[in-house]
Amino acid sequence: MSELDQRAVNTLRFLAADGVQTANSGHPGLPMGNAAVAYTLFTRFLRHNPRDPQWPNRDRFILSGGHGSMLLYALLHLTGYDLSLEELRAFRQLDSRTPGHPEYGLTPGVEATTGPLGQGFANGVGMAIAQAHLAAEFNRPGFDLFDYFIYAIVTDGDLMEGVASEAASLAGHLRLGKLIYLYDDNRISIDGSTDLAFSEDRAARFAAYGWHTLSVADGNDIPALEAAIRAAQTDPRPSLISVKTIIGYGLPTRAGTNKAHGEPPGDEELDGAKRALGWPVEPRFYIPEDCLALYRQALERGARQQAEWQSMLDAYTRAYPELAADLQRRLAGRLPEDWRATLPVFPADAKGMATRAASGRVINALAPRLPELIGGSADLTPSTNTKIEGSPAFQAASPEGRNLHFGVREHAMGALVNGMALTRGVIPFGATFLTFSDYMRPAVRVSALSHYPAIWVFTHDSIGLGEDGPTHQPVEHLAALRAIPNLVTIRPGDANEVSWAWAAALERRGGPTALIFSRQPAATLDRAKYSPAEGLLRGAYVLADLGPRAPQLILMSSGTELPITAAAADLLAAEGFGVRLVSFPSWELFAAQDPAYRESVLPAALKARLAVEAGIAQGWERWVGEHGAVVAMNGFGLSAPWQALYQRFGFTPEAVARRAKALLE
Repeated sequence: MSELDQRAVNTLRFLAADGVQTANSGHPGLPMGNAAVAYTLFTRFLRHNPRDPQWPNRDRFILSGGHGSMLLYALLHLTGYDLSLEELRAFRQLDSRTPGHPEYGLTPGVEATTGPLGQGFANGVGMAIAQAHLAAEFNRPGFDLFDYFIYAIVTDGDLMEGVASEAASLAGHLRLGKLIYLYDDNRISIDGSTDLAFSEDRAARFAAYGWHTLSVADGNDIPALEAAIRAAQTDPRPSLISVKTIIGYGLPTRAGTNKAHGEPPGDEELDGAKRALGWPVEPRFYIPEDCLALYRQALERGARQQAEWQSMLDAYTRAYPELAADLQRRLAGRLPEDWRATLPVFPADAKGMATRAASGRVINALAPRLPELIGGSADLTPSTNTKIEGSPAFQAASPEGRNLHFGVREHAMGALVNGMALTRGVIPFGATFLTFSDYMRPAVRVSALSHYPAIWVFTHDSIGLGEDGPTHQPVEHLAALRAIPNLVTIRPGDANEVSWAWAAALERRGGPTALIFSRQPAATLDRAKYSPAEGLLRGAYVLADLGPRAPQLILMSSGTELPITAAAADLLAAEGFGVRLVSFPSWELFAAQDPAYRESVLPAALKARLAVEAGIAQGWERWVGEHGAVVAMNGFGLSAPWQALYQRFGFTPEAVARRAKALLE
């Protein structure tokens, strides 16, 4: 290692440590221990253009151990991203672009929101799936448009988390050779030595998953790190490079201990580290000019690499104009102009169909027109109706496939779909039963926090799934999903609403959408009698005002309870009551409408309101008001045919009508 290399590593090491100490908050251990690892990757390997962080063929770097965020922020500043030194000085402060854990969309160059351990690890697997799929679709001989690598620094904590185990298992099976992870093998966790709870042979475990495993004995040995990464690049398997590091490297009394993990070192300790490594104690945030120039070579190098890629894309456009036009559309995030014309229209049918079945028809109607649509389930494809007909499964030998088989790995599925959603050119979805949304809630939450346009398909949506019983019958899950900010949850009431639910999800680019579908059938409403199902796009809409007089009360419902509520409205109208029937598939979409529209659907003067939904009532009070009521679940369900359950728990037209009349007494 040259003297300039050593000083450049220390520039990174102490820039990060100064940020933590100045904030008097944060995690100095990972940045100080991994400075040489990150330096080697960013200056020797990473193909990126700091002036265009979204260049499609850039290599991706994920700091899965997001607590070490000052390492990433220092790298981004040094290599020339739009992140000033003042932002580094404002680490963890209000309104800065350097929050405690990296957030996608806030800080230029941050590829994924990390911090909840294991999420970044699994996001990278999703990114590698997207890379392999795009390469299979668009690369042609002499035109490797998509050949980028996905790198990450992963930690002991990442490897302990179950989501990483799930993702690693699938990555090995799929032989995602563009995946290269540098494992910060420092053997220290917050509680102390990892021997307290984590003593397995990590390399053997990953070898058993089907990974290529390597080791570097000294995390400060740049030539050894270089050699390991080069070896990883040539192997067709995903690679885990175990790098022996010292947490808090250089700190006189804290290096190699859990005290280095999650608290500022203190001025005396930090100054001691600087003296020990030959670094000026003052000023803080010191960057030697020659070291900055070395890092800033990324600007010229990245611009040249992107220009070479653009020249290749121009030649590709001449050779394959139709492919290139589709690629450009997809990279721009545009849907085909006439795509809505492919949405199925379902005829009125009293028997109807399960909304999961309608969803399957919608997916397959859209798939030929939207080649970017790709997804699958957690080993539930026949049950969730999510197979794209005519396409093979995505496998190592068939990366062009659009059917993803995640296995029984809901948490990994969530994080993988997030990683795919971070890749322009694909629109991913993941499916499971609604009750198992709990298994993937951390990933769903991150997608909402970071505005990832992921699509979640949750079927078997209520006690209506029947005989499998309360272990599989979600009752609190709708409320739990609705509690997540920036997640749009849509529970369509019949087959035609399913078409428009998919439309809403596909057109939403500012965050994730949860589509909630049923196992049991729901009547397909007669749209000659009721308003068009396109009203779903506004979250709630008036289906009809029924009866011989002006509305006296509002009946509102979502999902498969909607046809039941419609039948109850007919009973009330036949008795002479005036009833407004409202379909209410999405609280979030309705809340986003202007006040005048909301008033037109739910007039303040109409205080008698009854909501009907086969889940807990929590949250409905916002819409029914203090004079309204909710027909809902008050506990768990039972094991029985769905018809018997709906009878037992009061989800019948007669029971709903009785409850409504009670509000008018």
